Amino acid sequence: MQVTQEDGGRLNAFAKEPRMEVMDASASRSNGSRLLILGGAVLVLSLMAISAAIS
Repeated sequence: MQVTQEDGGRLNAFAKEPRMEVMDASASRSNGSRLLILGGAVLVLSLMAISAAIS
């Protein structure tokens, strides 16, 4: 951990930042992301149907 000292004598500790992970195009089209998008679409459509049925 990197520590610096200010003019007033206070110490600031900076955490080590994690490395960035670069994703390729095939990883963004995995089954998990497709399932999440499909689940979100089903949730939105079901909420729209419920609100239409109530009103």
